[in-house]
Formats: sequence, C-alpha cells, structure tokens
Amino acid sequence: MALLDLLLVRHAESVGNQAREAAEAEQSDRIGIDERDPDVDLTGRGREQAEALGRRLAELPPDDFPTNVWASPYLRAQRTATIALATAGSQLDVQLDERLRDRELGQVDLLTRRGVHRLFPEEEQRRRHLGKMYYRPAGGESWADVALRLRSFLGEIDGTGTPSRVLVVSHDAVVLLVRYVLERMTESEVLDLASRQSVGNASITRLVRPEASAPWTVLQFGEDEHLTRFGAVPTEHGAERDVHPK
Repeated sequence: MALLDLLLVRHAESVGNQAREAAEAEQSDRIGIDERDPDVDLTGRGREQAEALGRRLAELPPDDFPTNVWASPYLRAQRTATIALATAGSQLDVQLDERLRDRELGQVDLLTRRGVHRLFPEEEQRRRHLGKMYYRPAGGESWADVALRLRSFLGEIDGTGTPSRVLVVSHDAVVLLVRYVLERMTESEVLDLASRQSVGNASITRLVRPEASAPWTVLQFGEDEHLTRFGAVPTEHGAERDVHPK
C-alpha cells in the first residue's frame, strides 16, 4: 500500500498521566504507579476522551475514514483505539506494533524532574548537555532511538500498492517523531516544535500527500476541539521548554 493519509493520535488520559501531574504538584521525587508502563490503563476521563475521539472519527467522510488502524501495544493506546473505533461504529481490527511503544526511560522511569535532579544529578547534567534528541538515560532510549524504530515502521507500511489511510494511536513522543521523520526535520526544528506545543491526550494530528513521491503536508497538529464539543474534558499539558542542548 502507498501511505497517503496519516492520522496520528496520542492515547487518551491515562492513570500514569494523572499520577505524574499529582507528583509534580506535590513536588514529589517519584510517580506513584505500581503497574508496568505497558499495563497502565485509562482514567475515567480518558475513556470519555476516547469516546469523543470516536465521535469525531464518525464525522469523517467515507473517503477520509482510515483503511488500517495500528496502535502501540501499551494498554492505554490499545484501549483508546478500541473505544474510539467502537464509538465510531467501525469494525476495523487494531493491529499492534511494538515499534509504536512509548519512549523507554530506563533508570529515570517513574521519577519527576525534581526526582531526577535530586537522585541522579549527573543524569540531569548529561540531559541538559545533550538535549532531548540525543540524551539516552541508562537503560532507556533517546528520541533518536525512537525515530530509528519509527523509520522502520513507516517504511514497512508505506509500500507501492493501493493508496491507504492509516490511523496510528500511540504516544506524544511518537507523534512528534513521526512528523520529524516524514517532514525531514532537523534536530532544531523538532525541538522547537516540542518547546512550543505539547501533544494532548486524544488529540489528532493529520498529514497528507497527493502521491507517494510527494512531500507531506500537515493539516492538523494536536487538534482536540472534538473533546469539548463532545463533552469530554481535555487534559492540561504544558509544552516542554527545556529540550535544546545547553
């Protein structure tokens, strides 16, 4: 298939999102989650966001509705995709691919920024020196590592056959780095984008191109008006300012 229309969706609000916000507000070092990251589920508000996403998908004209759906194997992404498709009345199967998983944080997983600064000050210094793109925490991944697996995934689904429209439900870093890959951004360009706008839960980013050899055009980025329109409360996320190397 030739990929011509790509809808990128960040999973709806998860228990992890909620726990992180609480830990940051309480100025805690650690985020209070017992589950493995792949097993973190949606909150009640997250399920409402996923339903609102489904109602937005149901509004798409038949010629714009996805022909294939892929999701991260992490539960929060799977659940978002299945709820949205059921709400939209779609019978499409959700195909899972581990290359769409969230960035792995290794040693600093489940730590707040305060926690990293207090418990692993050398990691904080290294992150500031290298910047978001190339900083790899011990046992974890850099953004460059995530981009590498996304190049593999995108190359695999972008063949030369029937034109396709694909929905991908994944994570905020994945949405940004798919744009980085498809739009052939530089490090500075993708970091500038990350510093200006966050990718909200259950938000839609859409890229299209008229033919397989044409450049991609961004029609939407982090669009979430459907949430309030269909009665779901958006999750507030601030942009990450400190992403460039220092």
